[in-house]
Amino acid sequence: MARDADTLSPQRADDDLRVEASLRPRSFDEYVGQTEVVEKLKVFVKAVKKRKEALDHCLFSGPPGLGKTSLAHIIAAELGVGLHVTSGPAIERKGDLAGLLTNLAPRDILFIDEIHRLNPVVEEYLYPAMEDFRLDVTIDTGPAARAMKIDLPRFTLMGATTRTGLLTSPLRDRFQIQERLDYYEPKYLEQILARSAKILGVRLEPSGAEEMARRSRGTPRIANRLLRRVRDFAEVEGDGRITREVADRSLSRLGVDRGGLDPMDRKILLTILEKFGGGPVGVETIAAAVGEQRDTLEDVYEPFLLREGLLNRTPRGRVVTHRAYEYFGKAVPQGPQGALF
Repeated sequence: MARDADTLSPQRADDDLRVEASLRPRSFDEYVGQTEVVEKLKVFVKAVKKRKEALDHCLFSGPPGLGKTSLAHIIAAELGVGLHVTSGPAIERKGDLAGLLTNLAPRDILFIDEIHRLNPVVEEYLYPAMEDFRLDVTIDTGPAARAMKIDLPRFTLMGATTRTGLLTSPLRDRFQIQERLDYYEPKYLEQILARSAKILGVRLEPSGAEEMARRSRGTPRIANRLLRRVRDFAEVEGDGRITREVADRSLSRLGVDRGGLDPMDRKILLTILEKFGGGPVGVETIAAAVGEQRDTLEDVYEPFLLREGLLNRTPRGRVVTHRAYEYFGKAVPQGPQGALF
């Protein structure tokens, strides 16, 4: 798990909860980006609303901070049903899940974040609830044990995951609607920043929004977090307006360079470059060298570095690319056929 102090971490920090609630879009019309996904969801929601049925089970995947939870809130609001939010690690026992499911009203949505981290025993207990809308409960133990079935109202299970590959096939196949959210283009992040600035009462100029969007790693959560930090610099050291110059100066002081890399990104790449000759090197070795957890490297830092073409995963380990050498102004080593080692 990323540290709360990591400005560019897409993971939700403790102080993000309150602010995200105020900035969260309330309807599909307010939701910016993910156009193809949103257009399909609009159709599905309109159809089941017309038929007065529960929406089919949905699975949203993709990197953290892209709006999976926001979509769950919007869908519940559009359908006029209750939304019950929990996470995979929070459901430790079958009884925890039974308590959640038996409290659902017809057509309600149960949203499970980090669903790939469900306890396997709990996951199997979920299957009949998803397929047949019933719970199989065992009462007592030993010779006196007996099975009882509890009928559930037709509900929608909505799961969110950052690591689809960790979902078991039986669970994944039970979601009739599966959509993947991808990183945002800067033009959409500019719209999100403009809306957030209006809600927060921040004087944000288009040039300032453009600069922050370009350095927000394609992630709305990071863009909104940077907006709050840059606002502090603008209010204390300026007249409160966020211009391109103010954004550039503030982000540089926060350790966010013009390519959107933070100190840990640079540390990871330079470690591979300088200590391991550009790679290949195992992720466990990199984690030990930079003092970070393997899961954090794989979930938080690597997706952005891979997307930016600075890092590659190979069967032998991680290697930096030509672009990484050029980024740090280093000569690119050549192999016998002119290939990068």
